[in-house]
Amino acid sequence: MKEIINAMKIKTGWIIPFLIFIFPNIVSAHAINYDVESLSSTGVAGYYVRLGFTHILPFGFDHILFILGIFFLNPNLRAVLWQATAFTIAHSITLALAATGVIHPLSSIIEPIIALSIAFIAIENIFITSLKWWRVLIVFGFGLVHGMGFAGALAEIGLPEKNLLTSIIGFNIGVELGQITIILLANYILIRWIKDKQWYRPRFLVPASLSIALFALWLTYERLGL
Repeated sequence: MKEIINAMKIKTGWIIPFLIFIFPNIVSAHAINYDVESLSSTGVAGYYVRLGFTHILPFGFDHILFILGIFFLNPNLRAVLWQATAFTIAHSITLALAATGVIHPLSSIIEPIIALSIAFIAIENIFITSLKWWRVLIVFGFGLVHGMGFAGALAEIGLPEKNLLTSIIGFNIGVELGQITIILLANYILIRWIKDKQWYRPRFLVPASLSIALFALWLTYERLGL
């Protein structure tokens, strides 16, 4: 666990100042959501927190599978929350960059990669028996890709011209709350009762991960349009 915590000690203090610096120069690069222009900063934050949450629960089934794949390998709340935090930091960066027009990811490329990331995590669960420190780095890398997918949802909804940073931060908070809800529900409804059983890995982890991997591979095929 100490290795995971050490791996998470990444200097991220520059991210918010950097985004604040670039946002004024790119306000015109995103679709404007005029429906929230008249709201206060608090109202805008609440609006986008709800959007971020519902993008995970109940509508983000692919992101739900990704989080469950992370959780099943080592159903320790502290360990999985570290990974979820790495995922959030990563998707916050690319979501902000994509939502404001700094980068222009193609959904036809990003969506299949998101599906492949789910398959990768699930297949890895089958072949490794314990959580490794580098799992956090893998989750962080996939989080960068998922953030571009989240940006696609924001592109359809639009962002307010005022309170731009507030809306993006609010959406990310909503996503994080959705992820935490998934973890807590999975833990208290199912995992806490079976994680210490000797048969947890052969009878639950492996079959569940295999099912997730197969579904994710099918999803990849479908998103590639083959």
